[in-house]
Amino acid sequence: VAAPSYRGPGNSDTRPNRALPILLWWSGSLFPHFPGDTERIDCPRGSCLATRSRRAARHRRTKALIFYGTDFRAYEAPLPRLPHQTWALFHEESPMNNYVLSHSPGISLFNYTATFRRESDYPLTLQWLPDAGYLQQPPVPLAEKDAWRRQGYAPVLYMQSHCDVPSDRDRYVRELMKYIQVDSYGKCLHNRDLPSERLRDTSTATTEDSEFMTFVGRYKFHLALENAICNDYMTEKLWRPMHLGAVPVYRGSPVVRDWMPNNLSIILIDDFDSPQELAKYLDFLDQNGEEYLEYLEYKKPGGIKNQFLLESLERREWGVNDMTLPNYLNGFECFICDRENTRVKEEQEHKKSRKKLPAPKPQVAQFKHMGCPMPTPGFGSVEDISGGDSWKEMWLQDYWQSLDQGEALTAMIHRNESHQGRFWDYMHEIFLKRTRHH
Repeated sequence: VAAPSYRGPGNSDTRPNRALPILLWWSGSLFPHFPGDTERIDCPRGSCLATRSRRAARHRRTKALIFYGTDFRAYEAPLPRLPHQTWALFHEESPMNNYVLSHSPGISLFNYTATFRRESDYPLTLQWLPDAGYLQQPPVPLAEKDAWRRQGYAPVLYMQSHCDVPSDRDRYVRELMKYIQVDSYGKCLHNRDLPSERLRDTSTATTEDSEFMTFVGRYKFHLALENAICNDYMTEKLWRPMHLGAVPVYRGSPVVRDWMPNNLSIILIDDFDSPQELAKYLDFLDQNGEEYLEYLEYKKPGGIKNQFLLESLERREWGVNDMTLPNYLNGFECFICDRENTRVKEEQEHKKSRKKLPAPKPQVAQFKHMGCPMPTPGFGSVEDISGGDSWKEMWLQDYWQSLDQGEALTAMIHRNESHQGRFWDYMHEIFLKRTRHH
């Protein structure tokens, strides 16, 4: 994840290691240093010791615990929670990986956040976009795309092998297929095989292999549906087709337009009343080249008009595939180190002044740092879906049970519980309260 020599930008902190605040990566697999378990990091405001050794969990100098959202489980959280320690959350992955974090009781367990939401303390929103130039790679010429169509290929590509997801995307695509030809190469709604064994290798599809990218780029439209719906959750499903010039037909972040290079670069599924209406529009663009090419204007010199996008790329301090910048793990680590050094200094000044100077106020993460809405059907309403439907049974239950888990852990922390095994007792207590209330 990180260059072995990465320590930080450097500072004038002369304290020996034994005097530094300790940051514990509770999710040790993310530890961004190699090969050891502990490393001194020299950040802008001061230095810290970063470690993945859980032996440091109870140390008085261990000031922050860093959790990876996908690995964080309420029933495994370290208890009791020590009052001198803050909790930090790193979660750049899908909200479906842990819906506990989408509810206020879950996210407010943390003091610092690095998530895909722009409102988080250390935003990771553009993690899949290396730079503005990535969007401006020349597209496959329209004449070549039209020739591809004459060979019998569809105007629309769908390539998805993760089928049962909260956004319920396959239900929508299945309905869309009734009105327009869609070539689906993945395991989900599979109706066509990739032309070579090499392209069928799943590793090829994840490495931006040139043959694979050329194949995808010949399509006019790419169905880009995220696996879960949440503000600012945008992945390679969006940015890769834009890079290739296969116009994304998108459903995902409800505020995706904020990040688009211009006002006409993607087609939003939710702008259309039905899959049939969307199919009509795609068919119109397929047959009218000039109108289609308007969606690729951003690829021309000066075509990126969105200053918010450009400034956000310029302002972020971490890089994507850029060894001249820290990656976001090192960057967030230094962000926490600087915050903790400031907090330690303010606490010392508070004590020295005999409480005349105020104690530092604890920072608590807000719902907007991660909060995501309840999953809804990809097409139709919940009432229209039969009781035995796997999506309905899995994701709605997971979303609401996650709220209970966040509330249970919060209650355990407030009561200074130290035994994790009591978590399910708290869950049962919450269930009974809710049952009585209803």
